[in-house]
Amino acid sequence: MEGDGIVRVDINKIKQSSDNWGSSTIFEPRREGSDQIETRDGNNGKNGSLGRPGVRAPEQKLTLFALRLAILEKMATGLGTLGFIWATVVLLGGFAITLDTNDFWFVTVILLIEGARIFSRSHELEWQHQATWSFSDAGKFSFRALKSSSHFFVRTVKAIFKPVLTIRPQSHHDRAITKDAQIAKYANQNGDKMSTRTWRTSDVPLIPYTGWVFLSRNISKFLYWLQLFSASACVTLSMIRLVQQEFGEISKGDSDKRNRKSALNIFYSLALAEAMLFLLEKAYWEWTVIYHKLLENVNRECEFDPSGMVSIKRFFYDAYSKCVNGSVFDGLKMDLVSFSMELLASESSDEQLTGARILRKFATSERFSEDTLQKIGISISVMERFVEMLNWKDPLEEEIRRSAAEILSILAGKKQNSLRVAGIPGAMESISSLLNTGQSSRGAGDEICQKNIVCDRENYEFSAFNHLGLLILKKLARDHDNCGKIGNTRGLLPKIIDFTHTGQRFLRENHATESQVMTVKRSLQVIKMLSSTTGATGKLLRQEISEIVFTISNIRDILRYGENYTILQKLGIEILTSLALEEVATERIGTTGGVLKDLFRIFFNKDILESQNSVRVAAGEALAMLAFESESNCGRILKLKMVEKLVTALKDRTLSVNSARILRNLCSYSSSDCLIQLRGVIPAAPYVLQAIMLEGNKMQEVMLGLAAKIFRFMTSLESDIIFEETGIKAIELAKKLVQILEHYEYPPVKVPRIRRFTIELAIWMMKEKKEYIKIFKHLGMEKQLENVTETTSELESFNVFSGTIGLSRDSTTVHSLVETATDLLADE
Repeated sequence: MEGDGIVRVDINKIKQSSDNWGSSTIFEPRREGSDQIETRDGNNGKNGSLGRPGVRAPEQKLTLFALRLAILEKMATGLGTLGFIWATVVLLGGFAITLDTNDFWFVTVILLIEGARIFSRSHELEWQHQATWSFSDAGKFSFRALKSSSHFFVRTVKAIFKPVLTIRPQSHHDRAITKDAQIAKYANQNGDKMSTRTWRTSDVPLIPYTGWVFLSRNISKFLYWLQLFSASACVTLSMIRLVQQEFGEISKGDSDKRNRKSALNIFYSLALAEAMLFLLEKAYWEWTVIYHKLLENVNRECEFDPSGMVSIKRFFYDAYSKCVNGSVFDGLKMDLVSFSMELLASESSDEQLTGARILRKFATSERFSEDTLQKIGISISVMERFVEMLNWKDPLEEEIRRSAAEILSILAGKKQNSLRVAGIPGAMESISSLLNTGQSSRGAGDEICQKNIVCDRENYEFSAFNHLGLLILKKLARDHDNCGKIGNTRGLLPKIIDFTHTGQRFLRENHATESQVMTVKRSLQVIKMLSSTTGATGKLLRQEISEIVFTISNIRDILRYGENYTILQKLGIEILTSLALEEVATERIGTTGGVLKDLFRIFFNKDILESQNSVRVAAGEALAMLAFESESNCGRILKLKMVEKLVTALKDRTLSVNSARILRNLCSYSSSDCLIQLRGVIPAAPYVLQAIMLEGNKMQEVMLGLAAKIFRFMTSLESDIIFEETGIKAIELAKKLVQILEHYEYPPVKVPRIRRFTIELAIWMMKEKKEYIKIFKHLGMEKQLENVTETTSELESFNVFSGTIGLSRDSTTVHSLVETATDLLADE
């Protein structure tokens, strides 16, 4: 600023791209979805885009193992059945009287033993199922614990006969079992909801007064050892008779005993083969499960924690049961995702938790997310179940509820799934139940309920559910229709706005935790997306948001005290910009004490890092919008005496565009009483003229618009002085204006008003001096005006835009401006 009050700035003659002054703004049309909030929690790669469909499912190893076991089991069962038929029909039926006493009792004992084994085998899977329906049994009945039971029996026998108890160090094997038990204990405390009206099958006392011995969860272990004993006894007895071959002597002519030896050999061979197949099956089981740790390996490949072994065991038993009870190939059709989806529909909290854990892990896994989310997304019943779980507030069901919320937050990342989630009846109310602001519902009619700070309790983490609820809403709000549903949900908007409450202590005194800052950030993101919604829905949402008395004051606190959180400030400013699309909201913002002043402080703050200049740009856009068509706000800005600072800011490449917009709006919409104050913009004229001559795109557009207003406050003598001091001749400016109209044959999206502003400035010049009319005629202005008439569009008729919808149509049409300019050219 020199002594004569003229701003002199050297401007780089190289044309700058419009991107230097920010991306799409409210002053130009934007396609829907072009300004989505992209953050690490908004698009975290867990929405299936990173999934690899070629990854082989780990549970295929379990279903294949179940198939092989089932084949051995069915072969053994077939031989056993044949042996029974042979013994009952041939031996006991045909040779019952002629059998030796030894063979009779051997056959009888083998049949009884095999009968007991087959009976126990047919029920073992059922008891195994019951033994794993509780997380508290995860450690006690793990396969390692099952394996150790024989060792425990041996140690117990030794201890009985040992006079002195020897204390020995705990083995690695025992430590593993203890760890399983500890995991089970933790799971039981946190995830197992005890039923008060029904028995849990694993705790049923089958026989009274027998203590733990006849609990149903111990029966499976008893049946396991009974089968091994029966098979071993069968092998022993069969081998003895086959080796001895002492089946009694046959007298000559005794035809009744002629085939007895062959019949007995066939029976003992069948019994031996059947028992050996069963033992082979058990050996294969032990080799694969215990030594090769198949279940542990699958658990690790599924990326489960140690407690996931319960889920793996349940899945395996189901697959094995299907292979044994039906076709051997039935188990191959099973997968963990479908299995867990079925568990969600169960009435058992254990099964619900198992299903929720599996789906949560797979949905958040880079390897398995795509397939998992696809299956969940096409199952409306599962999605409805998840939505229902959001309402479960029992502390014992916290993990189930959190898993459901996390899965829904990932599902909502895809538009098709988000529409399905939002379309579920009561979905928005269920999501709203995740948000706990602690606000009291009581209060007198002339009082406002005070928001309380909700802290996490020892047995319930409220902040996690607040984060998830806001994240789900944020992703749902990407769709226009969902925004309307959010706004129509009773009490949801006030809840979201409550989370924007901060204050000086929160922002400046380092009392805010990362979790609390994230909560404020997500709530601001949701409000921003709702307030920037287009169409009639957006208008209603902006009205509702601005009517909530805490909205603007909460944002003011963030602007005033949030210098350490520029991302929060930017989000708050962008909300104010969107709300300013509504006249009533604009007035509310202006009358809220200190908002305009805080915006100017941020706009002119040179201490902000260059990498964070976007918050200054956002503040300038908000101020330009608040001054637009608001005489009262223009008056408030002039009272703050910001005109001189705005003129100086024109030389700052970061602030120049929005400074020009603010000054133009002040010149356009201030009352006539402010004429003296508005003459303070005249010193900006030299810079504006140079920018018109040397710049392009957005910078050139805003400077043209400002020039058309500034020169109206000058006398003819003052304008001549400006032209003389800048070294720019009137003919050069006129030539530039004609070139601009020629260059922008069709109105571009980035600079929709450049032709309007160009014609306005040309009209001022022709009205200012008659000689300018001759210059324009000589330069071919009439032809360019005719071309504008033929190519004008609705894009040039609006001052601001909500998406692709034009708002605030200019009172003077482009055709009217062209007619005025044409009439002036004809008056020469």
